[in-house]
Amino acid sequence: MFNKILIANRGEIACRVIKTARKMGIGTVAIYSDADKNALHVSMADESVHIGPPPANQSYIVIDKVMDAIRQSGAQAVHPGYGFLSENAKFAKALEAEGVAFVGPPVGAIESMGDKITSKKIAQEAGVSTVPGYMGLIEDADEAVKISNEVGYPVMIKASAGGGGKGMRIAWNDEEAREGFQSSKNEAANSFGDDRIFIEKFVTQPRHIEIQVLCDSHGNGIYLGERECSIQRRNQKVVEEAPSPFLDEATRKAMGEQAVALAKAVDYASAGTVEFIVDGEKNFYFLEMNTRLQVEHPVTELITGVDLVEQMIRVAAGEKLSITQDDVTLTGWAIENRLYAEDPYRGFLPSIGRLTRYRPPQEIASGPLLVNGKWQGEAPEGEAAVRNDTGVYEGGEISMYYDPMIAKLCTWASTREAAIEAMRVALDSFEVEGIGHNLPFLSAVMDHPIFISGNMTTAFIEEQYPDGFEGVTLPEDDLRRIAASCAAMHRVAEIRRARVSGRMDNHERKVGDRWVVSVQGNEFAVRVSADKDGATVRFEDGTALRVASDWTPGDQLAVLDVDDSPLVLKVGKISGGFRIRNRGADLKVHVRTARQAELARMMPEKLPPDTSKMLLCPMPGLIVKIDVEVGQEVQEGQALCTVEAMKMENILRAEKKGVVSKVNAGPGDNLAVDDVIIEFE
Repeated sequence: MFNKILIANRGEIACRVIKTARKMGIGTVAIYSDADKNALHVSMADESVHIGPPPANQSYIVIDKVMDAIRQSGAQAVHPGYGFLSENAKFAKALEAEGVAFVGPPVGAIESMGDKITSKKIAQEAGVSTVPGYMGLIEDADEAVKISNEVGYPVMIKASAGGGGKGMRIAWNDEEAREGFQSSKNEAANSFGDDRIFIEKFVTQPRHIEIQVLCDSHGNGIYLGERECSIQRRNQKVVEEAPSPFLDEATRKAMGEQAVALAKAVDYASAGTVEFIVDGEKNFYFLEMNTRLQVEHPVTELITGVDLVEQMIRVAAGEKLSITQDDVTLTGWAIENRLYAEDPYRGFLPSIGRLTRYRPPQEIASGPLLVNGKWQGEAPEGEAAVRNDTGVYEGGEISMYYDPMIAKLCTWASTREAAIEAMRVALDSFEVEGIGHNLPFLSAVMDHPIFISGNMTTAFIEEQYPDGFEGVTLPEDDLRRIAASCAAMHRVAEIRRARVSGRMDNHERKVGDRWVVSVQGNEFAVRVSADKDGATVRFEDGTALRVASDWTPGDQLAVLDVDDSPLVLKVGKISGGFRIRNRGADLKVHVRTARQAELARMMPEKLPPDTSKMLLCPMPGLIVKIDVEVGQEVQEGQALCTVEAMKMENILRAEKKGVVSKVNAGPGDNLAVDDVIIEFE
């Protein structure tokens, strides 16, 4: 076994690999750029080596710099994580030439399966059903348009060396094919150093289901069930679960056996994933093979008890698999939510900055939880497990140079329903401040009827949130629970304020018991009576809720029990009440006396400034190009400019017809959120 492993990556996956290496007694080496000198993976590793400036194409994906770090540290093996150099055959060859083990598949498998065009040809030759498309390389936008018409719209324009949703566009017409080709080519070159593009038919209403395979160099191969990855945004997965609520055992077995056969056809040895699209009749089509560890691997670990990182390391060291297909048992249900630094209220655009508060929910029995259906660790019987894979910390920064992932929050339970409920509570308990993040959206998905039913497709987000995410309107029963809780909390705060010393003589402050709670357009007149065990909140209609909690003023998380049912609220102080966040809703809750409530109804509403004649920068980013000039008339949907952020190019389009009156920015300018790019007459 190896004594020292270098992790050629950063962020949460580097931290994840370090945890398993430490468990195995293997020393670790981190590499870092200027932007990551204070990163969590650097502090966790036993050693660290600086490799260059912040941009990945000047540090993390420069093979020579990584090789220098390997020589400097004396590492015997390299784990590439995902992204960066994880599927780069040149890197694997360089390691082989240096006599350093690559914790991944052989070079031949990377070359044949890591390249989407070649892998499709091999799949076809192996008799695997594949999606129709053009397998050759495409030289320019004109050829892309021609091929798109031959394949038939809609088409998927994809980077051959792509992954993680980068270098991918869906085109529904010639104009989108032309634009998509160039943007995909640019993203592919920037992210992977390989700008080759191919086109395939976009199958509408598909499910994205993938099979985890594990092979050794002795001819053994197994599959560890599937992962449902259909909830995606911009072709990037957001929510994953294992197993899929859609598959039956026969389809699972057929997909698994086909995935293993494909892996064996290229002498695969390591962990890998074979991705399929599956239609409503359970027909499945080979999509691609990822010759690396997947982002969403934790859900497979949670239902199988197999530590995939450990298995990768053991296979790289020449060991045989210690488990057979008969040993693989899928136990319970696991769900993963990807927490991203992106603002769901601004079209999920990237958000950067400092994490002024980062408090994930408490982990329960973290790490591989089950071995053949038996608990490993301290998880109480009958309760859900919580796991949080992260690479950040409170006070750290989310950089503009890398993927905006903050954490991967996972829950496990014996049933899907219990795993979803555990995830709801975990999301409510996750405290993140300082940047925009998608926690509200993730909470909304967990409560969405389509997700709960398990009948989602890859079009879920597009169909259910066509105008973007605008928050959640909670049902009245939930609002009543929140109103009762806030009334009880307000009473506690009022009692503390009444006990403040140094008061003027003859000015004693009394705490009343009648309040009007306003929340999300609703008003609830309540009366609060308390005892040592909690408070009873009575509504005008005669109903009452019992609220118990140890919340004290200043706490930013309130864990309450409302009529013997748990309720977790994120709490902020505002004038006359609280800012409450729960289940995807962001609420201003005011608790007032009857007279204060009466006066508040008379207050005029403050309207936001009119920005309808301005194009505002929706995210911190770099202007790549401006497509219009002063005096030009633009049409609805016309491209106005391109902004690059988090390695993604974003084309900003006109929302309506207009004439450009002023252009305030140009190519190369770095802009902040809401900076005015273009003004219209």
